[in-house]
Amino acid sequence: MEKQFLIDDITLGESWRLFRIMGEFVDGVEALHDIGPAVSFFGSARITPDEAIYQKAEHLAALFAQQHIGVITGGGGGIMEAANKGAATAGGVSVGLNIILPHEQKPNAYATVTQQFKYFFIRKLMFVKYAMAYIIFPGGFGTLDELFEAVTLIQTHRIKPFPVILVGSGYWEGLVDWVKAHLLEEKRISPDDIDILQVMDDPEMIVKTIQKLVIF
Repeated sequence: MEKQFLIDDITLGESWRLFRIMGEFVDGVEALHDIGPAVSFFGSARITPDEAIYQKAEHLAALFAQQHIGVITGGGGGIMEAANKGAATAGGVSVGLNIILPHEQKPNAYATVTQQFKYFFIRKLMFVKYAMAYIIFPGGFGTLDELFEAVTLIQTHRIKPFPVILVGSGYWEGLVDWVKAHLLEEKRISPDDIDILQVMDDPEMIVKTIQKLVIF
């Protein structure tokens, strides 16, 4: 009897978790469905405001805002803060999708539209669902996770193709060269797959490229 009670308790816990997941999804959709055209920024939370790459992210986000293109970030520090700051300062839509973590992640002060998430996969869905391009700045494992998930979804036609821009040739070209030398040469991917990635440095050119590739 005691054993059955424990089984029922575990099952009930899993059932309620499903409701929490659905609720988080609904909250995300309600918060973001009216934001208009937007791009998602990714990059390290450990980059500081005195670094040139922080300032480039801030400048690029401001350029998007001036073109009435919103900016979506993970809502934390570093590149996320820079992008939210640039968009907000320029009077644009500045979205922060914060993840609740025991360490490191703290919401920045520049997101004008905010949403808290417990589940990574719901948060990642919002990044894809409401973005017309991914802007990937230098970052760590989390940034790489977002990058390759987006590329995989595009490669497998699970989502409509959209630009995936790697900002910073000095940081990203080694990775792209490795992908070409191993994944492409060893036929783990097709030649078309490598074209999903674009390495760029100039903020003005990035904005123009996305405006040409995406109709909104």
